[in-house]
Amino acid sequence: MISDAGDTQERVLQDVTLLPHHLDALPNGRLVVQSHGAVGEPNAQIYGRDGRRRRSFAMGRAIEFMMADRRNNLWTAYFDEGVYVDSISAAGLVRWDSGGNRLWGYSAPQGVEYIDTVYAFNAADAVAWATYYPTFPILEVHANGHFSLRKNPVSSPLGMAVQGDQILMLGGGPRDRRDRLHRCHMAADEAVVVEEAELTMPNGSPLKRYARPVGRGGRLYLRGTSARQWYVVNV
Repeated sequence: MISDAGDTQERVLQDVTLLPHHLDALPNGRLVVQSHGAVGEPNAQIYGRDGRRRRSFAMGRAIEFMMADRRNNLWTAYFDEGVYVDSISAAGLVRWDSGGNRLWGYSAPQGVEYIDTVYAFNAADAVAWATYYPTFPILEVHANGHFSLRKNPVSSPLGMAVQGDQILMLGGGPRDRRDRLHRCHMAADEAVVVEEAELTMPNGSPLKRYARPVGRGGRLYLRGTSARQWYVVNV
């Protein structure tokens, strides 16, 4: 684990029986590990601060994003290979508590397309943001289950950062450019682009291929050439 200051902490987990696909830190020093698995198969494990396994449970198939926040919420967002075949993944976006208990699943209101695949995701304290195929609305979900939808001027973005009424989206747009940043102002029912720019590497070289960005609140993280090298884009 690496902190914002660059400090590295090593944790040894015992009795790991999964091939990790996602891993995230939970409050109180716990960790959650998720792997691919068959429908109904336990594919997630929670470990305590001492590295011992506390629980195994089914988290659903085809998880695109798995992120925890500091308010004991664990969010999972899915893509189509799970949405259409797995009862847990079918919601497209699910909230769990830090013990692995499913508490909420998204259900699109009448007249709105359900989630096929979540393209971009962001988790802050007790709130999550997502935009999803096929219509790419901006979905804002609070831990109490209340959610809202806004029209999105950016199609198929790959990452997002959110701060107040500002949202920054990377990728997508009319020409589907992966290096394009779109800064938007969010009104009650829609987001409006107020600025666009080309994102480059710190040395000015073009931003070409990159791993799936990680959005946490007002920051968007992009991994560099190694697992210990990350670049941060702020709203």
